[in-house]
Amino acid sequence: MDAEVSPEMAAQVLGMLTDGGSMDHINTSLALHLIPLAQEVGDQDLVEQLLDHASRIATNDEERGWAKFEALKIVEANMESFLRLAEEAEQLEGAQALTAAVNHYIALLYLAEGQLDEARAIAQHALRLRHLIEDKQGLSYGMALLMTVAKRQHDEETAIAVGTERLELLMTLKDEGGQMEALADLAHCQATIGEFSVAQDLFEQSLERAKALGSLSGQLVARWGLADLAEIREDYQTAMLVLSDALHEFIAVDASAPAQLKQRISDLTNLKDQPKPKDGEA
Repeated sequence: MDAEVSPEMAAQVLGMLTDGGSMDHINTSLALHLIPLAQEVGDQDLVEQLLDHASRIATNDEERGWAKFEALKIVEANMESFLRLAEEAEQLEGAQALTAAVNHYIALLYLAEGQLDEARAIAQHALRLRHLIEDKQGLSYGMALLMTVAKRQHDEETAIAVGTERLELLMTLKDEGGQMEALADLAHCQATIGEFSVAQDLFEQSLERAKALGSLSGQLVARWGLADLAEIREDYQTAMLVLSDALHEFIAVDASAPAQLKQRISDLTNLKDQPKPKDGEA
């Protein structure tokens, strides 16, 4: 199954690191990395303590910038606040990682607002910065964002080019989970332009990785795409079988299957059982 940190485990980790309320041994970077765990367990007081500690013990302007960035995200600041932080980060020497992260976040905000041209330009800027510092993991995130924007703009050529580059990067990083997602994204793009055979192969590769990882969500995405391709061929029997396999995976681990999956299987069953029109009938 998909690996994730449970609230119990998060609380245990936080307890070990902040036992007795002492944070003297925690530097700015660690404090900022602990904030998501504190949010996971719903400890808002600890979130504020960690943020205050991170800002107070920051040793340089870049660390103070990271702390400010996290604070802006926590309070869901407006776009202008992040744009100002991006400008400040651009002026700092050796702070490309911070600048890239802030710009990536700004691109996400533009994307959420439907301002696709702005999102694309900012995402490309963040990618250039990450290329400069050879931040391979950051490049993977940035490429995924740029691919999403390109798809929203119906620019499948760019989406496929960026997605292919991302897949190659993830292979060098040996990131199986990332490859699973990238393959499915590429498959969707190829299907959009009518390259159904290519899309089928990519979905099947994504499914193989999802099975190896035990990822229910990854298997569902790949099988859903394979079912789409089967329906395009009007092969409703195969579509239903593919989705039934997905349902069985949820049942096997006693997990609740999405309602949409059950509904689609039901719809396909009804469609499959409908009599085909005779020759000459509409």
